[in-house]
Amino acid sequence: MVTSDGSGAENGGDGGSGAGVEGSLESQSGEQVFGREGPLVRYSVTIEAGIGVDLDSTVAEIDRILGDERSWIGFGDVRLQRVAPDGDGLSIKIASPSTVDQGCLPLRTLGRLSCRQGSTVWLNVDRWQGAVAHWTADLAEYRAYLINHEVGHYLGRGHQSCPGEGQPAPVMQQQSKSLGGCLGNGWPSP
Repeated sequence: MVTSDGSGAENGGDGGSGAGVEGSLESQSGEQVFGREGPLVRYSVTIEAGIGVDLDSTVAEIDRILGDERSWIGFGDVRLQRVAPDGDGLSIKIASPSTVDQGCLPLRTLGRLSCRQGSTVWLNVDRWQGAVAHWTADLAEYRAYLINHEVGHYLGRGHQSCPGEGQPAPVMQQQSKSLGGCLGNGWPSP
């Protein structure tokens, strides 16, 4: 793993940390804390090399999503801070479908889905760059959904269902599989 400062720090550990997953990853750390109250959850962002995703702009977008008051911090029960990957805290990784499939085992992501496995969120680059065919909103909203849905699992939230035709989907609905009559929504508190 190569950090943005070139230090070559490695992300070790187990429980879904990515140990044994092929491919080099790039990452960068930050200092800003998002949210005002609650326990501090530290997260890192890494991107598999060679998949066509720019590290700087992607990290900035993930920070914007997690720092938005419509995200999990808006409930006032959690704070979030991006840090260098060190095997501690939440690790958000954008990777190729095959790397995500391997990292998500024993879950079956079938080259299409993303997951949270242990303390690692595995985001499928195809979803990050192109959403899904049935998505009803723009790509920025889908990316917010990807991040907030999987981080929601890390924070202990389970899946929800569409509350009714034409309503915003709960962020914890499996919107990558189906909207079930709901409208695409990327936020816990839209």
